[in-house]
Amino acid sequence: MAPTRGRPRSFDRDAALEQAVLAFWARGYEATSIADLTRAMGIGAPSLYAAFGDKAALFREALDRYQERYGGWAVRAVEEEPTARAAMERLLREAAAQLTAGGRPRGCLLIGAGDQGTTTSGDAEEALRVRRRAATEVLEERIRRGARAGELPPEEAPALARLVHAVFQGMAQQARDGASRTELEKVAAAALRGWP
Repeated sequence: MAPTRGRPRSFDRDAALEQAVLAFWARGYEATSIADLTRAMGIGAPSLYAAFGDKAALFREALDRYQERYGGWAVRAVEEEPTARAAMERLLREAAAQLTAGGRPRGCLLIGAGDQGTTTSGDAEEALRVRRRAATEVLEERIRRGARAGELPPEEAPALARLVHAVFQGMAQQARDGASRTELEKVAAAALRGWP
């Protein structure tokens, strides 16, 4: 067995990444400094750079972790319901609960990380934009499946997908601003009254 070089890592990388997710979620990309990250992650800057690369690389990995750990409910909502309308209703109803859940930052990292009152760097903003665009595409495909099943006219799919995603984004911002679960559930119900 060949000898290893360098000192072994003295921290739990997975636990440190989780803390980075929470820091970016709470403060956004630009407002979260390297000092904030090292403090939250319990590691020094050299360890952060050695384990994760630069701040932008850590952010992209944090986005992946966020979607894996905190986004599964949305995927299930869209895929498990028998109709497109039921899927969108479940998505928005569950969003009211998820966006206001205790014990973690309110809102959605993918929505809030780029709008903390500062200009997000190009790489970080592009990473967010790609994920948000993909979310709209997933909604549109689910609605198109409903259209193919005769639930609604196919030409409605793109606009409805954007509408549902816009309502979700607004609910995420409202949650960050202190809206309650009940208030957001009412928003979701009002939005769905316009479903064709």
